Amino acid sequence: MNGAHEIGRIDHVGIAVRQIDEALGRWTPWLGTPIRPPELVPSQRVRVAFLQVGESRIELLEPTQPDSPVGRFLDQRGEGMHHLAFSVASVDRALAEVARSGGRLVDTVGRMGAGGHRVGFAHPSAFGGVLVEFVEASA
Repeated sequence: MNGAHEIGRIDHVGIAVRQIDEALGRWTPWLGTPIRPPELVPSQRVRVAFLQVGESRIELLEPTQPDSPVGRFLDQRGEGMHHLAFSVASVDRALAEVARSGGRLVDTVGRMGAGGHRVGFAHPSAFGGVLVEFVEASA
């Protein structure tokens, strides 16, 4: 992506977990309580909780259905890092730049994600095996 100037910061690192409540027991002694209570994101079939880490966050992702993308990830790879998310001014513009550079996309346009933010994903093949999420910065 040649529009690196549009990347604001690492917004969060997504971690796939089997059960958020159990995972919070592992993470909160180090990072404190979640920013807000866990929330359902029906469009992605997950329940998520965010923990603040300086300027960034950790997102814990629990599948709500076994055949969801995070559910399949857990079956294939087990718990662990799922994706890396960058804050951008425009999700649609970031996705278009990845596509223009020949990268494969999961989403061709942004959609609603956790916390009411617009998000969009680039396929892991576009970034050397890493699933990348773009999160539109709030106004």
